[in-house]
Amino acid sequence: MAATQVQRDITLRFLAEPSEVNFGGKVHGGTVMKWIDQAGYACAVGWSGQYCVTVYVGGIRFIQPILIGHLVEVQARVIYTGKTSMHIAVDVSAGDPKQNQLRKTTHCIIVFVAVDVDGRPSPVREWTSESAEDIALEDYARKLMGLRNGIEEEMNRFLSP
Repeated sequence: MAATQVQRDITLRFLAEPSEVNFGGKVHGGTVMKWIDQAGYACAVGWSGQYCVTVYVGGIRFIQPILIGHLVEVQARVIYTGKTSMHIAVDVSAGDPKQNQLRKTTHCIIVFVAVDVDGRPSPVREWTSESAEDIALEDYARKLMGLRNGIEEEMNRFLSP
């Protein structure tokens, strides 16, 4: 029996299609968010080996539009793990395939939780930063967690009846 390989990152590549256009003639932001969730999910499952659910998408930045016909690349990688959660950094890049040069169009952090067959949170393997870039990304994830806690606290004031 072959050993299970842990996958820290994933890259999806495809062409932006005409069915994904918004009223301004660019790829719809909701479509980009769907791509982010799909890449993040594939990354989280590759890391945990379990079914995962999205629990948070934060700080999504739309930097530049994506044009129909552009080559799109969605890169997702684990940058921090908790007991049951995985923080995934996702970058979307795109460009004219004839020019062979992509530019960053979108960035965000998405958090997934691994769940068991009953839908309860399930432990995930720990990710340990090794390189200077990994340490910086883990620090970034920790800082965003702190900010998110403040945002959630503020939002809860308006969610209660």
